[in-house]
Amino acid sequence: MTVGFVGLGHMGFPMARRLIEAGHAVVAFDAHAAALDRIVALGGDPASSPRDVADRAETVLASLPTPAAALEVTTGPVGLIKGARIRRYVDLSTVGSRTAAQIHELLAQRDIVAIDSPVSGGVRGAEKGALALMVSAPRTAFDEIKSLLQTLGRPLYVGDKPGSAQTMKLANNILAANVLAATAEVVVMGVKSGLDPAVMIDVLNAGSGATSASRDKFPRAILPRTFDYGFGTGLMVKDVQLYLEEAHALGVTADLAEAVGRLWEAAAQQLGPESDFTVVIKLFEAAAGVTVESADLRT
Repeated sequence: MTVGFVGLGHMGFPMARRLIEAGHAVVAFDAHAAALDRIVALGGDPASSPRDVADRAETVLASLPTPAAALEVTTGPVGLIKGARIRRYVDLSTVGSRTAAQIHELLAQRDIVAIDSPVSGGVRGAEKGALALMVSAPRTAFDEIKSLLQTLGRPLYVGDKPGSAQTMKLANNILAANVLAATAEVVVMGVKSGLDPAVMIDVLNAGSGATSASRDKFPRAILPRTFDYGFGTGLMVKDVQLYLEEAHALGVTADLAEAVGRLWEAAAQQLGPESDFTVVIKLFEAAAGVTVESADLRT
């Protein structure tokens, strides 16, 4: 099967690679030549633009960093919408429900089915084909691409309303943002009192305080001080802002999300939007005057 793929960044590259390894012919495009060269070296077929991809593949997937990028790739002057062959557009990005609905409406005018499929699981999940893919689309369209998405992980059908998978993804990510910040805050408090953070994480994981942060992010990227989980602080800020926009549009309370949003904005400003989001703990460390590091890892 010939598949198009646009966006070969931290998440897009391992997903495109898995498609190639599964035997698909992948026509790829990225605005950065070095990223495109990497996938070509693995057997990908380079394209000159999103439109070029859409001229050569009926099904095109995209992994893009922002709503603006998604709109440009889909509906810009050399966007997918102008392609001659494309029939399905699968958006693996997190762009929010309003942008997803806008793209859906514009592509429908060209008889192109827009399939929302934002993902969760990080770079490691993308590399292992273990992502959770939240999908909103007509059920028939989901059934047509389900086996393709299974190459990337576990597709979970959310519904047929355009943008509903985006809403689900934002709900997922605001919880991830909250629990990482909250876990960082309490571990810093414990270290300030004299506790070993590695012992704290073990105890939390054995009890009711376990979170995705304590089970995964702390052992992998915070306790060893590598801060290399694979998700940018700026991207987390973007996702939190999208959640808040959606919550406000719906008229629902978002007090906790607003508080954590201010924290993530401070992290991006002080530590840089390109930093790994696990560095958020450094804000709490600086305020407490401690460093969270297991005694076993100190040199």
